[in-house]
Amino acid sequence: MQLGLIGLGKMGGNMAERLRRGGHEVVGYDRAPGRRDVDSLEALVGALSAPRVVWVMVPAGEPTRQTVRELGELLEAGDVVVDGGNSKYTDDKVHAELLGEKGIGYVDAGVSGGVWGLENGYALMVGGSREDVAKVQPVFDALRPPSPTDESGEALPGAGFVHAGPVGAGHYAKMVHNGIEYALMQAYGEGYELLAAVDLVEDVPGVVASWTQGTVIRSWLLDLLVRALQEDPTLEKISGYAEDSGEGRWTVMEAIDHAVPMPAIAASLFARFSSRQDDSPTMKAVAALRNQFGGHAVHAVRAQEVERPA
Repeated sequence: MQLGLIGLGKMGGNMAERLRRGGHEVVGYDRAPGRRDVDSLEALVGALSAPRVVWVMVPAGEPTRQTVRELGELLEAGDVVVDGGNSKYTDDKVHAELLGEKGIGYVDAGVSGGVWGLENGYALMVGGSREDVAKVQPVFDALRPPSPTDESGEALPGAGFVHAGPVGAGHYAKMVHNGIEYALMQAYGEGYELLAAVDLVEDVPGVVASWTQGTVIRSWLLDLLVRALQEDPTLEKISGYAEDSGEGRWTVMEAIDHAVPMPAIAASLFARFSSRQDDSPTMKAVAALRNQFGGHAVHAVRAQEVERPA
């Protein structure tokens, strides 16, 4: 089928290539002139035959909101907009209502696969009406990984694609997915640190690599940690600063709203906040309290830290 794709960065560009390899026609637009097939949203819409499907793959938040609003002025009844970014699920209802007033369909698609999706395929969590999802299904089928089969050759369900529910369900599912991802990465990181902290274990990268086959903690994330340790066995080239993209926060906030205990994911989110502090004010207070009530020693701030510019 024919697809308009807005946003040809690391994810969008690879998705366009995978779709073209699958025999689909992709008309791409990006603000960067060197990547795009057309030079405006108007030109993109004009290059597509009705009913059109336009996939938005730009940063979440206002860039996505603005793009959806502009498409609402350009598209026609029967067309469909797909938001494949990491938008908060509450934005989806707003977008669906805005477009629905003009007869334009809306589908939210949580996409996972990163830079490896071009070759491996993308996991897709989709929200929207059955009618609108059906219009985009050939694209979903081309992007998803090949379906595994049972011993008889029948395809098994759940292979990288799910119609999770109505509008918003796809991004909600992706939000929870990313919250779980936070906790998994934190657990692997803590295990690595303990291995590296003792003299007993002489081959830390080798231990981590040994976990990738036959163990209950094997995963693609673990494979990627092995890859990172092959490139930098002590990770000395990397700063211990970890950003968060928003979904971890949203997951914890949803857990609070629904009284769902989520200690591991919450702790992994707070650990990322701690990673951004050169000298934690919290731990300064803890050290001072230990000194006050028990006379425990405190470490003086080094001169170069005092003189460090703000």
